[in-house]
Amino acid sequence: MARPRTTSDEAILAAAARAVGRRGPAGLTLASVAEEAGLAPATLVQRFGSKRNLLLALARQGAAHTGAVFDHVRRQHDAPLVALHAALSDLASGVQTPEEMAGHLGFLQLDLTDPEFRTHAAAQAHRMRTETAALLSDAVADRDLAAGTDVDDLARGVQITYNGALLLWAVEGGDCPKELLRDELDRLLRPHRT
Repeated sequence: MARPRTTSDEAILAAAARAVGRRGPAGLTLASVAEEAGLAPATLVQRFGSKRNLLLALARQGAAHTGAVFDHVRRQHDAPLVALHAALSDLASGVQTPEEMAGHLGFLQLDLTDPEFRTHAAAQAHRMRTETAALLSDAVADRDLAAGTDVDDLARGVQITYNGALLLWAVEGGDCPKELLRDELDRLLRPHRT
């Protein structure tokens, strides 16, 4: 009879994401992820087989994780724009230092150069844009945004603002990336508010 798993794959992937932030994918080892997760490296080999497979599992769960974040904030906040701020803040929570941003940019290099990773990155980007557009549509229905607002176009702008604000913060510095993200999102939405 097989031994029950004491650590879920989700917990291991969360540990892998933290390790990517600290070391980047190039510096990541199964041993470093195992240490982060409180497991033996052999456990990761048994479950994922290789570092590449572990990183692919992390990339594969990106769209589902993004959807879960948006689902969570919808349950927590009645106001769609408050929920949008909360979702973006939550998605950015893995980046607290410029070095962590560099680690995640290393993962982006995988997304851009490896077709298998790119497929998962595209799915995550699409999920973020779809979820954002849904919240913006709700904001139009609630009359927080002007009637006739092109929510698909604005959702794309939100996504670009999110990524750009994190990069700008990493280069210029500042106390907290979430503050810059909030300010830039407010600047983007201001002309569309009622």
